[in-house]
Amino acid sequence: MQQPNKFPKRVLLAVSGMSPQIVTETLYSLVTKQTEPFIPTEIHLITTQSGAQQAKLQLLDENSGKFWQLCKDYCLPEIRFPEKNIHVIEDSNGLALDDIKTPEQNEAAADFITAIVSKLTRDDDASLHVSIAGGRKTMGYYLGYALSLYGRAQDRLSHVLVTDRYESLKDFFYPTPDSHVIHDKDNHALNAKDAEVMLAEIPFVRLRGGIPPHLLEGKTTFSESIKFVRQIEQAPQLRIDTVKRCFWVSDIKVAPQEVNFIFYRWLLERSIKGDPVKRLPSDNNSDYAREFLAFYAQNVNEAKDGDRTQKALEGGMPNQWISERISLIKRSFENSLGKHAAQPFIVQSTGNNNNRQYHIALTEEQITFVA
Repeated sequence: MQQPNKFPKRVLLAVSGMSPQIVTETLYSLVTKQTEPFIPTEIHLITTQSGAQQAKLQLLDENSGKFWQLCKDYCLPEIRFPEKNIHVIEDSNGLALDDIKTPEQNEAAADFITAIVSKLTRDDDASLHVSIAGGRKTMGYYLGYALSLYGRAQDRLSHVLVTDRYESLKDFFYPTPDSHVIHDKDNHALNAKDAEVMLAEIPFVRLRGGIPPHLLEGKTTFSESIKFVRQIEQAPQLRIDTVKRCFWVSDIKVAPQEVNFIFYRWLLERSIKGDPVKRLPSDNNSDYAREFLAFYAQNVNEAKDGDRTQKALEGGMPNQWISERISLIKRSFENSLGKHAAQPFIVQSTGNNNNRQYHIALTEEQITFVA
């Protein structure tokens, strides 16, 4: 597996409140304290309106910005950190938030952070290092959970630890290579060079492999993402909606094409009876074709679909036709549920070549009908 520091695009993402020092502290640790330094190619910061103002003044001022000073002190290559990479959290009306206190503000922050992480993790040529050390605790929680949803093998999560005497000092941004006097809260002189900043990497569960495409596109809110994950963690239960011609897994709709919906039901009935569909040496599966077409005629809505299916199966049920139905059904479940959550519902195959059998592993107790 390619290491995070070897990707052509390397992104540092952090959250902060009124203390933007988290950016320089994390950057310092990444470039000086790692066996294999992670030098970002760009930095993104999520914060409030007030926090953004502090970050611009303290980090990016062209004369006194501590970000530029750190890059100079440690001879770092160019790292892109324009003001547009400071993302100000907005409410549902698009208005910038100055703080995050109310339930509504927290919900807006969660959705905003989730959308940023979703966007940054769509680039396969990028690795993402996420710091949850800054801002309100809820901001760190939302950021960590968003990375759990969208994070890939190359992405990392961390927190920084600063020597007690230097922690939260307004004039401390990173340990300097040369002596630099600052003062603590009691106005005692300290040397920034003597500070210790340590990076603590945080393991996290990567759920991305089980997330369906529509969630990966970042069009779902944080609360909807939480709801989805809780639903797919439940024991497999399938509801068959004979009116809308679809399946339901919890509140998640799975809507294959009608012929595939009916084929799945036909195969499901056979599976429950312990009579799987077998792949025969010849494509002349006339018994399967006759049985399925009778079942199909009882359930199809559109006559034109029935005519097309009738024509496809008039000489028997070809193995290729069966394989196509199974593949399309699998795609429908995976697109709606994600690959992991779809597993209990997709058509299983056993055996090899001409001894192959197809069945669905659900039991009768796991199936209900909606009329």
